[in-house]
Amino acid sequence: MNKSSSICFISFFFLFFFMLINFFFVIYFIMNNLMIFLEWELICFNSKMIVMSVILDWMSLMFMMFVSLISSVVIYYSKSYMSSELNLNRFILLVLLFVFSMILLIISPNIISIFLGWDGLGLVSYCLVIYYQNLKSFNAGMLTVLSNRVGDVCILMVIVWMINYGSWNYIFYLNFMKNDYSMMMVSFMIIMAAMTKSAQIPFSSWLPAAMAAPTPVSALVHSSTLVTAGVYLLIRFNYLLIDGLMIKVLMLLSGLTMIMAGVSANYEFDLKKIIALSTLSQLGLMMSVLSMGMWDLAFFHLLTHAMFKALLFMCAGMIIHMMMDIQDIRLMGGMTFYMPFTCLCMLMSNLSLCGIPFLAGFYSKDMILEMVSLSNLNFFVYFLYYISTGLTMFYTFRLLMYLMINDYNMLSIYNLYEEDYVMMKSMILLLFMSVVSGSFLMWMLFSYVELIYLPLFMKIMVILVTIMGGLLGFLVSNMKIYSISKFMMLYNLSNFLCLMWFLPNLSTYGLNYNFLWMGQNMLKFIDMGWVEMYSGQGMYNIMKNYSIFYNMLQMNNFKIYLFSFILWMIIFFVIFI
Repeated sequence: MNKSSSICFISFFFLFFFMLINFFFVIYFIMNNLMIFLEWELICFNSKMIVMSVILDWMSLMFMMFVSLISSVVIYYSKSYMSSELNLNRFILLVLLFVFSMILLIISPNIISIFLGWDGLGLVSYCLVIYYQNLKSFNAGMLTVLSNRVGDVCILMVIVWMINYGSWNYIFYLNFMKNDYSMMMVSFMIIMAAMTKSAQIPFSSWLPAAMAAPTPVSALVHSSTLVTAGVYLLIRFNYLLIDGLMIKVLMLLSGLTMIMAGVSANYEFDLKKIIALSTLSQLGLMMSVLSMGMWDLAFFHLLTHAMFKALLFMCAGMIIHMMMDIQDIRLMGGMTFYMPFTCLCMLMSNLSLCGIPFLAGFYSKDMILEMVSLSNLNFFVYFLYYISTGLTMFYTFRLLMYLMINDYNMLSIYNLYEEDYVMMKSMILLLFMSVVSGSFLMWMLFSYVELIYLPLFMKIMVILVTIMGGLLGFLVSNMKIYSISKFMMLYNLSNFLCLMWFLPNLSTYGLNYNFLWMGQNMLKFIDMGWVEMYSGQGMYNIMKNYSIFYNMLQMNNFKIYLFSFILWMIIFFVIFI
């Protein structure tokens, strides 16, 4: 066993062991209703203290358990997926640093240590997105890190505003100071930071772009770490999310994010981008549920979603690996004949995403939709929820049709096989969790029985929307609806829907194009023009011409002296006579 393999195994066993410890602690903490708050004094100098605070309750321990489980499986998966990588040690260390930053964020009740974890996530995610060193990865990394810097600045502003309270341990103030002006500003900044990290409109364009990272990184980032950091932060600050104007704005934007991501996924042909847009849709669902005040349901959906989304990315990675790095779903098809186990895992994770009974996603998604039907919301929000649920079924069935049911569209010479047992073993654990984690979490989190009484039509609304979405997905993947839309003169509309409502144009090209154009003109007309003429090259030419002229004068030439004498006499007579 070489050195890289040993680091993979050590990291895997350490994280898996850490997950098991967390599992037993979670059960103990829930049964005894415990919460531990630790303060560790790092430096004390002349009554100035630097203190590291840690909060351990059922929520932080359970989230740490899920993060360590997924990251251990992803590292084991990377051993095979990244086997041709020369610097595998560096990759594993970056992933471990990423997981450490997330754990620091999870256990922090202090806004300073939250900022350390938050910024660590941003920095390491940049390093992982640009891991394949090419122009596309560099552009995606810059877009990712600059979008997240907005959220980092918001957290810095929160730190500044919380100086008013004398301590940065925010959990002491949330309950009884939520109507204070400073705490209102804190809530505004926290919501802005969460929107950037969880890629809500108008910060959505970085999430599909971050697919330039290696697939194991995508499985980790888009399931339980980077994009869920914003949702977790809002869950921790949930007392501030009651009866504020910003919450209504958040509900609208997150609902629009759900719809936008669902529609864009139906126009996309890149396998990883379809799954990334699916993540974006589910993040919109979590944020909108949070803005309704149901933080426990949002946390429940966050955990179940992490399981099947990590499995979905790992299946996509295996398919891309075996297809010689092709990601276009139009060139796939009939995968069930060649990769049966991978297709089984993909089918189960996709059905769990759609909320098919009795898989993991069903328990959280069905409860969310029934609580939405039960709550006192207007028709527009109701419409957003149910249409986005239908769209989830739509793009899932379209993906399954292109990948598994339609005919194989690649070359006649292919090398599809399923002998990578390391990847398959890593997917088995997540397949099991994608089936049972929903019921297991429901029994653990909701110890009381909550019956939701609804009229018959509202009760079966979820089933109707799901069936309609699946039927449309089946039709679209067979009837070539894109050519129909062009025929019906809807080409511009399809462009609008395909390009995420032109959000990449607004957040990237719209912001940087004019500045780049202005910079190019400044370089051309000022740096290479006026400045060059009157400094540097221009001054050199002037001085050179003058020195040539003076050199000619200083040659002892009688004609020049006579000419200069006559010239001076003419000037003298003109001025004085």
